[in-house]
Amino acid sequence: MKRRVAILISGRGSNMAALIKAASSADFPAEISLVISNKADAPGLERAKASGVKTLVIESKPFGKDRAGFEKVLQAALDQHGIELICLGGFMRLFTAEFTRAWYGRMLNIHPSLLPSFPGLDPHGQALRAGVKLSGATVHFVIPETDAGPIVMQGAVPVGDHDTADTLSERIFEVEHRIYPEALRLLATGKVRIEGDVCRTAGSSASENFLVAPVVG
Repeated sequence: MKRRVAILISGRGSNMAALIKAASSADFPAEISLVISNKADAPGLERAKASGVKTLVIESKPFGKDRAGFEKVLQAALDQHGIELICLGGFMRLFTAEFTRAWYGRMLNIHPSLLPSFPGLDPHGQALRAGVKLSGATVHFVIPETDAGPIVMQGAVPVGDHDTADTLSERIFEVEHRIYPEALRLLATGKVRIEGDVCRTAGSSASENFLVAPVVG
């Protein structure tokens, strides 16, 4: 039985599209049953509809600072559609601690840095200002603290001396679109378990012994 997944978006839905594409394979253990946006003009809604995925708009603006009120409506929609897992795809609204605890271990987010480094806003700018030689993306479980949940999967890219926030972002997008579907696959097949604050993956191993950057000829 495929797990029923909702993707929550606020914008163009780049990672949403990667998840929908992966889930279209017959052997993928989850189905994207619903895409919910808190903004009626989110471009990702049309992308989802074009892929045959049901969409729903729950405008957050009328709720103002009443996060619990918004989440009550959101939860009702999730229940109505039998949603088992949630993937956040650029969803620009914070949740209450109660909501994240209710979905603990069943709600994933992706962040464009190698967490715990550079959480929050402008991660690419943070990475460049710090002068790191590697950056990347992290899929993690959602907890009340921002960008701080148990890490499910990470992917790294080298950072060049001439990189800008835009060029680094584009390369990291490629990593995001690769690891997010794989992280969802692991969760949907029950290969992920949480021990304390750490995520363990059954049968996992490192793809390489090490990655070095920069490489000097």
